[in-house]
Amino acid sequence: MVRTAVLALSVGAALVGSANAQSDLVKRGDYLVNGILTCGNCHSPKGPPAAIAGKDFSGGLSWDEPPFKVTAPNITPDKETGIGTWTDAQIKTLMRTGIRPNDVHVAMIMPTGFYHVMTDRDLDAVVAYLRTLKPVSNKVADPIYKMPQLEIVIPGGEKKFTEDMMSDKVKKGFYLVTIAHCMECHTPMEKGERQWGRLGAGGFEFPGPWGVSVSRNITSSKTKGIGAWSDEEIKRAIVAGVGKDGSNLKPPMGYQYYATLTPEDLDAVVAYLRTVPAVE
Repeated sequence: MVRTAVLALSVGAALVGSANAQSDLVKRGDYLVNGILTCGNCHSPKGPPAAIAGKDFSGGLSWDEPPFKVTAPNITPDKETGIGTWTDAQIKTLMRTGIRPNDVHVAMIMPTGFYHVMTDRDLDAVVAYLRTLKPVSNKVADPIYKMPQLEIVIPGGEKKFTEDMMSDKVKKGFYLVTIAHCMECHTPMEKGERQWGRLGAGGFEFPGPWGVSVSRNITSSKTKGIGAWSDEEIKRAIVAGVGKDGSNLKPPMGYQYYATLTPEDLDAVVAYLRTVPAVE
C-alpha cells in the first residue's frame, strides 16, 4: 500500500512538472509570437487601426511583386484553412528552412532565413503557442510563384543558437535582432540581392496609408546612423516609435510588438546594435 502511494505521488509530481514545463513553453511562445517575431504584423487581417477582432493570425497582408503574388496565410489550428493538420515537425521545418509540407519553398517575403538561429526551445515554444490559438476559418488565395523562391540567410545566422550562448549580451542581442528580422528592412538590396556588406544601412521605401516611410540607417555611424543616439533614445525608438528629435516615426515597423520586450532583452538589442559597423 505504501509502495502504491509513493508511486502515485511520483506519477502525480511528474505530470505536474510536465504541465508546468508546457505552460512555460506556451508563455515563451506567446512572448515571441506576439512580440519580437511580429507574426501578427503580416498574418492578422487589418481593418484600421489594428487586427480585425477575432481574426488574429487567420491570414493578412498581400503582396504582388516580381517574384510572387501571395497573401500571408492562416496560421491558426483550423484544419481546413489553417495549419491544423500540420505536424510539429512540419511547422519547425517551415520556420527553419522555408520548406512547406508540399516540399515547395514559401514566398521570400516570409523571413525564414532569419530563423535558422532559433534555439530548439524557442522553436518548440512557438509551436506550442500556435497550438493554443483559436481556430479561425479563413481561406486565403493560393500563392503564385513567378520564379524559384530562395532561402537567403543572414551572415552569422546559419546555425541555431544554444541557450548557453544567451549569457553573452552581444550574442543575445544579435539573436534577438535576427529573429526580429530587423535587417530584412534595414539592409539595402540591389538588383534583388541583399547587400550584406552594407548591413543596417537602411534605405528601403515603404508606401502605405502613412505616406512613404524609409528604413533608417541603424549602424553605429554617428552622422548617418544611430551612433550619436543614447541607449534610451534607441530604446524609445524601438518600443514607442519616437525619434531622437522627438518626432513620431512612421509604420510599418512594429513598435507595439517590440514594446513587449523585457528590459534585459532590450538592453541586449542595444548592445548588439552598438557593434554594427558604421556605414555612411
